[in-house]
Amino acid sequence: MPLAIAVPVLVACLMVAAGSRLPHHVLDLLGVATSLTVCALAAVVLTRSADGRVVTWNGDWRPKRGVSVGIPLVADSLSAGTALLIAGLMSCALLYSWRYYSPVRGYYHALMLLFLAGMEGFVLSGDLFDMFVFFELMGIAAYALTGLKIEDPTAVQGGLNFGIVNSLGAYFSLAGIGVLYARHGQLGLAPLGQRLTEHRADALTVVALVVIVTCFLVKAAVVPFHFWLPDAHAVAPAPVCVLFSGVMVELGLYGAFRVFWTVFGSAVPHDDIRGAFLPAGVLTAVVGALMCFAQSHLKRMLAYSTIAHVGLFTTGLATLTPEGTAGVALYAAAHAGVKSALFLLVGVILARHGHVDELKLHGCGRDARFVSWLYFAAGAALAGLPPFGTALGKSVTEEALTRAGHPWGPAVFVAVSALTGGAVLRAGFRIYLGAGPAPDAGGPVAIAAQTTGIEEHRETEQLSRTPRTMYAAVLLLLAGGLAVGVLPGAGRAFDHAAEGFTDPRGYAAAVLFGTAPAVGSPHHESTWTAQGVVLGCVSTAAAVLLAAAAVRAPRAPDARRARLRPFLRSLAAVRALHSGHVGDYAAWLLFGMTALAALVGVLPVDG
Repeated sequence: MPLAIAVPVLVACLMVAAGSRLPHHVLDLLGVATSLTVCALAAVVLTRSADGRVVTWNGDWRPKRGVSVGIPLVADSLSAGTALLIAGLMSCALLYSWRYYSPVRGYYHALMLLFLAGMEGFVLSGDLFDMFVFFELMGIAAYALTGLKIEDPTAVQGGLNFGIVNSLGAYFSLAGIGVLYARHGQLGLAPLGQRLTEHRADALTVVALVVIVTCFLVKAAVVPFHFWLPDAHAVAPAPVCVLFSGVMVELGLYGAFRVFWTVFGSAVPHDDIRGAFLPAGVLTAVVGALMCFAQSHLKRMLAYSTIAHVGLFTTGLATLTPEGTAGVALYAAAHAGVKSALFLLVGVILARHGHVDELKLHGCGRDARFVSWLYFAAGAALAGLPPFGTALGKSVTEEALTRAGHPWGPAVFVAVSALTGGAVLRAGFRIYLGAGPAPDAGGPVAIAAQTTGIEEHRETEQLSRTPRTMYAAVLLLLAGGLAVGVLPGAGRAFDHAAEGFTDPRGYAAAVLFGTAPAVGSPHHESTWTAQGVVLGCVSTAAAVLLAAAAVRAPRAPDARRARLRPFLRSLAAVRALHSGHVGDYAAWLLFGMTALAALVGVLPVDG
């Protein structure tokens, strides 16, 4: 496991030292070879963790009689699978970048590999402080990659907003880690969990939970911690957006629930966590979906779609059941492939046409038949079309919510999937089919303070034809999203991983006593159901209808437009909250942390 972290760091150092003297193709080759090496290492760890957890103690500082002072790397099926997903996405991102993204004297490739190392270390770490360290390594690389186009002031602003808001969350997290260490004298996840099993958490310990989780929720872009994400996605290079939306944001949720299950699961009432995360998830899903449908800037559209799906993931994880966790893991894995493919396709549009404004691109893609098929396939998959893995994950999570006593869950999932998928398909209808008249600025789609994509700067030189490496990356990602839904045994593997993730006793036994108990057999099998297939088809059909209605909207009679005005005014008010001012975003972070504290039960709430 340490090699999966050390190898990309060492190669990144080599690139920084010699990058200005190495040819572009050598840097590309080194980057892809390194990420593929990490893929192979992660696959080995995943295979070894199939029968139980794999624990590696750095410096061989093993625990004695359950007392630990060392730093472990811990892999169960879910963390090892996530490590493999991270390396796979990085390989596709670097393949897409081959020859056509400026190496900037090796800094681009070095930052991508440091980003890889940070994510791998975070997902495998069994120590709370080291999770923070790797989270910051990941963050620093991400901030620099966001502002890589320093000649573009919007890129610099997006990187600064990203860095300031996430760093503020990290400072709170570090304070929470300090509180736990002062109170319990431990930093390892398993030892802390053991201490809290013996001593019920007091108010100060629960405060530590809130501030630590706040850091992860900022990275996950859960409302109201989400404001930085559209600004960052709008200006970051397309391959970087693959990592942001495909896995980095989801790692925020992974961190929040990993810390809850292993450290606080026996000390904090589960009902308090459900009461905090269920409404946060639904609010995030609804806000993200509405803002997604209102965008004409393609990268912002996909960014808000990511926020909406993070809301769905949060809602599923908030059931605190293995079934909900398995459904979200399935959904997130398939979403990573589908959403990443969409970002790369938008990158192709930017390279061909020099901007990503949906309205101004009307009819520009009529000659791009192959790309259009890829785009529509990804849009339908995002809406939940079977047999893509997004539909399977959506179905399993909907069923888990219903079983947990939340029958409204499927309706939320269908509506959010329809809105996000409809936004993507609407753009495809306009760009690739030339559907509808070219909308003017006064149509219902273009409301006040609309952010367009006209001012975008090209990330590569103008392309007359799309390179095969770019096609290969998109095809691999779409194939991955499809494979999650059709491979025999995929659902069973995710069920097994979810059982291990939600088993803090087994985690502690493996880390502290080396007993590595076998993960229990899943009580429920994640597989296709008739209801899931029907709801997936319904959300896809609704997405197509919404897209078609939006394309025809400029022709709508005045009476229909009048009925839309209250909705548009409400949407404009929500949009106005996304001011782009980092001070506003910091204020929302503090508000969100206070609200989370109240919901978890730290603060008294009258009535």
